Amino acid sequence: MRRSVRSALLALAVAAPLTALSMSSAVADQGDGARSRQEAYAAAAEEFGVPQSVLLGLSYVESRWDDHAGLPSAGGGYGPMHLTDVPARAVDRSIGVRQVRPSQPTLRTARIASELTGVDLATVKRDPVENIRGGAAVLARYQRDLGLPTGTSSAPGGWYAAVATYGGSSTQGAAESFANQVFAKVRDGVARTTADGEQVALRAAPATSPARQQVQRLDLPDPVEGQRVECPKSLGCLWIPAPYEQYGDEPGEYGNHDLGQRQRDLDIEYIVIHDTETDWDTTLQLVQDPEYVSWQYSIRSGDGQVAQHVKNRNVAWQAGNWYVNMHSIGIEHEGYVRDASWFTEAMYENSAALVRYLAKKYGVPLDRAHIIGHDQVPGTVPATVAGMHNDPGPYWNWEHYFRLLHAPITPRPSRHGGVVTIKPGFDGNVQPITGCGEDPATPCAEQGSSAVFLHTEPSEDAPLVNDVGLRPDGSPNTTHVEDVGARVSAGAQYAYAGRSGDWTAIWYLGAKAWFHDPRSEPTSVRSLGLVVSPKKGKDAIPFYGRAYPEESAYPDDIPYQAVTPLQYSLQAGQSAVVGDAKVQTDYYFATTYQTPGRQVLGKDRYYEIWMGHRMGYVRAADVDVRIGVAH
Repeated sequence: MRRSVRSALLALAVAAPLTALSMSSAVADQGDGARSRQEAYAAAAEEFGVPQSVLLGLSYVESRWDDHAGLPSAGGGYGPMHLTDVPARAVDRSIGVRQVRPSQPTLRTARIASELTGVDLATVKRDPVENIRGGAAVLARYQRDLGLPTGTSSAPGGWYAAVATYGGSSTQGAAESFANQVFAKVRDGVARTTADGEQVALRAAPATSPARQQVQRLDLPDPVEGQRVECPKSLGCLWIPAPYEQYGDEPGEYGNHDLGQRQRDLDIEYIVIHDTETDWDTTLQLVQDPEYVSWQYSIRSGDGQVAQHVKNRNVAWQAGNWYVNMHSIGIEHEGYVRDASWFTEAMYENSAALVRYLAKKYGVPLDRAHIIGHDQVPGTVPATVAGMHNDPGPYWNWEHYFRLLHAPITPRPSRHGGVVTIKPGFDGNVQPITGCGEDPATPCAEQGSSAVFLHTEPSEDAPLVNDVGLRPDGSPNTTHVEDVGARVSAGAQYAYAGRSGDWTAIWYLGAKAWFHDPRSEPTSVRSLGLVVSPKKGKDAIPFYGRAYPEESAYPDDIPYQAVTPLQYSLQAGQSAVVGDAKVQTDYYFATTYQTPGRQVLGKDRYYEIWMGHRMGYVRAADVDVRIGVAH
């Protein structure tokens, strides 16, 4: 059951452009007991001689003014100012163990802040007021080191280079992208209520003129110039190519992706959101290993730096499902599932800008059936289900992300709607997630999430549901952070199966599953939409993990890929929501180095459907399609 932190936050935790009048109202309405964070920014700006608007804009791009209860971000940053303290971390991957050492000053700004303020390191990391003071001190130090004027009355636009330095970017394009994000907030204004109930506001200053030429003072390389990256120019994307090379004597011993002509033959239908489960440097090392896997893009936590590795016409090996690989673009975000890390606003905003660009270019719908997590990718056959990945995890803020995509998760409500869209909010949706330590029973720190747990009956005391692909013995799945079997996520859609008190039932993996959904604090929205059910006369129909062609479609020299059902099925009387009614039925045969891949097209039609936590497919011949209406 959701443990609401502050129910009022759900209505207020949306950032919006702010006028001077609305700012005054936002601050005045807080009352004396709830102004500490707004006042902390004002006091820190005055103490260290930083324009308050710049300090607020910088902090918003780092953390949206949240303190995250002292937890580190995916990039090792703490508090509203994302002050960094990156430890040496051993990363155990298939290519070996590598020690990461924080050699750059921007990876240890918490320690610099501690020295500048005289406050101990632990307090700088955990206390939001001291964290804001520390961030202001570090920013002012950068400005002085650049020989530029300080003071609260100094021109905000004259802090452009100091802000770019604060982001820790290693290239000019990334530094400019980060600083431009900050000054966009200064120009437009923004206000929100933080996860812990603080109302913070930044007044719009449309006349602010950033001194963009200052970035030349940083003497950063500009490797983007002349590169043909598939990326919005404003992001300053890097080209760090994944290798396409043979590493053994056999024709099939090559890596780490396949050549193709996608959009000429294979449609790009999905964008897969991953997290790296390691740091930025190791991420780049891995994607440049010909014997490892590949993905199209990586995004760094601290400043939102984007790097492209594989041209989008080619097929990267990123999803763990060859059919999804054929039809998707994979984006890795620096972060971790198990460590319960949070993701910076710089990363969210640059990721969203990239996805908007890709979706427009390739015609990918901006919805949760096409912009999917790696944790939504199904296994291809029963034996692969248990090994599928679970990133980006429950702490990826899908609702905020889709607002940044300009496609908010806002289905049109219908009291008779047979489609249930999961929409719990994030900040107030604190779930009892476990496994954020060595002991799988260790509770994760309380923080907002996109997750909702499913029970076998409408009761908190009832067991969680079973995912037979993960637990073949039929035992309940768990609240472990890496266990997706009894968990749904914001934006996911399921067929309505009933209501009892404060609980709603959905059809999930061929069974009825219940989640807490009180009318006073709803965690879902009912609407109309397409659903499928087994054709009349069929007791059950199978789910599939890929939409492969029928055997007769294959030429003699391409091996037939069996159309094998997964261990899940849809029973008579049950329904599943349609995610896409026009998926491509095909197989891409690419198994040897430098040999062009060949597409096999089939005539058998499939629908993409919401199967469980993961997506799935059903044969059109097996189902009837209708508008889902609750009875």
